[in-house]
Amino acid sequence: MLVCELSDGCEIDQVLLVREVESCHKRDGGEFLRLGLGDRTGVMAATIWDGVAELRRHIRRGQPVRVIGRCDGGEITVRALRAPAEGSFDPADLLAGPPRPAEAMESELRELVATVRNPHLGALLDAIVGPHAPTWPAFRDAPAAKLYHQAYAHGLLEHSLTVGQAVHAMSATFPGIDHDVAVTGAILHDVGKLEAYASDGLRIEMTDAGRLQGEIVLGYTRVRRAIEAIEGFPAERAEAVLHVILSHHGSLQHGSPVVPCTREATLVHFVDNLGGRLGAFDRLEKELPEGERWSAYDRALGSGAYFAAGRASGSAPAAAAA
Repeated sequence: MLVCELSDGCEIDQVLLVREVESCHKRDGGEFLRLGLGDRTGVMAATIWDGVAELRRHIRRGQPVRVIGRCDGGEITVRALRAPAEGSFDPADLLAGPPRPAEAMESELRELVATVRNPHLGALLDAIVGPHAPTWPAFRDAPAAKLYHQAYAHGLLEHSLTVGQAVHAMSATFPGIDHDVAVTGAILHDVGKLEAYASDGLRIEMTDAGRLQGEIVLGYTRVRRAIEAIEGFPAERAEAVLHVILSHHGSLQHGSPVVPCTREATLVHFVDNLGGRLGAFDRLEKELPEGERWSAYDRALGSGAYFAAGRASGSAPAAAAA
């Protein structure tokens, strides 16, 4: 059964992915574990009351486990837990993913890149996300985040594409925006995540470079090197695109070394922030128990999320992000 199909009274014997692990203490001082166990359709809380010392060796965030227990009160009470037998599950069943195939998103990205008429900016995009670019396979497959939005394979492609498409549309609405700079910056704004995150297909972790330098610095460095390799790249255009990357988090406290100081950087920042927040709604809706309208408090939103219309009509959760 999929997590979204589990209901009170269900007996469970299946492989799930450990999304979260929290060590807690009983009143008598003993230890118990609170877990988040999930598959591609959502996450369910689970509790291990006994045998923690023995079971702990099987429990690591991002690792699949075979879980035997019962679903009661909207969570799983675990009776036994062990490493799954090799070949006993399909990793694709455990992982969230984008609502559209990667091939379709790549096609749309190529169409978006074609709207950039400036030859130097077009060459920059081709060098990093072009179909023959050495970085393209990694860009296509990379996650967009570790947890909060599009934290799955092809998430970076999905996020960069949607931000780029929105910036492309909005640049025609607001006067004074350099479309080519804005769209180029939108497509490349998160390129530092190629080095900041690593994924083995089941688990997403920050790399040493990601921890030591941060994704903004890594992205700035990659794009600057690509610019320097393009003969005759105008300094003013280079500065404009690099500023978009450096400022896209919007404020110093959120990790940007500078705040947005141009129309293009301001547009990319707000569209990027919007994309991330809406991605959080997709993730929360997938995890919402049947019949519920409010999610639990979410750090990305600063509140719970409300899903009245879809839940009231009995529609299925959106099949988008995690």
